[in-house]
Amino acid sequence: MPKGFGKQIAQNKKAYHDYTILETLEAGIVLQGTEIKSIRNGKINLKDGYVKLKDGEAYLWNVHISPYEQGNIFNHDPLRSRKLLLHKKQLAKLVGELKTQGTTLIPLKVYLKDGYAKVLVGLAKGKKQYDKREDLKRKDQKREIDRTLRLKNR
Repeated sequence: MPKGFGKQIAQNKKAYHDYTILETLEAGIVLQGTEIKSIRNGKINLKDGYVKLKDGEAYLWNVHISPYEQGNIFNHDPLRSRKLLLHKKQLAKLVGELKTQGTTLIPLKVYLKDGYAKVLVGLAKGKKQYDKREDLKRKDQKREIDRTLRLKNR
């Protein structure tokens, strides 16, 4: 996580289970109208989201931001694509790394930093089923070790 990030709004927990995160980047999101109010209320879902590079720009797809309750006619499509704000060098690096077979960009976290909504984007490689099982096994073993140490220290 980048240093000094603010209040965390949403997290994509499934991403850490389904992917190996190779690298992370912080990006701003271009929002319209009442979307920031919905995000501040925590009405955002990153579960099926992904980032697509198009015409030298990054876009956030399939991220659901619920319509603001008091927004009436000013609300926008909850699943519309949203532009991500990245530096040109960051975009060029991502284009090069995405050419590698099996890598993708996924949103990991959304948080507020200095009043602006930021998204933590991860360069990820998909895990195989046996990798997921191995990770769960390791996690259970660590939990057991911690539990026995805690009981032993009482």
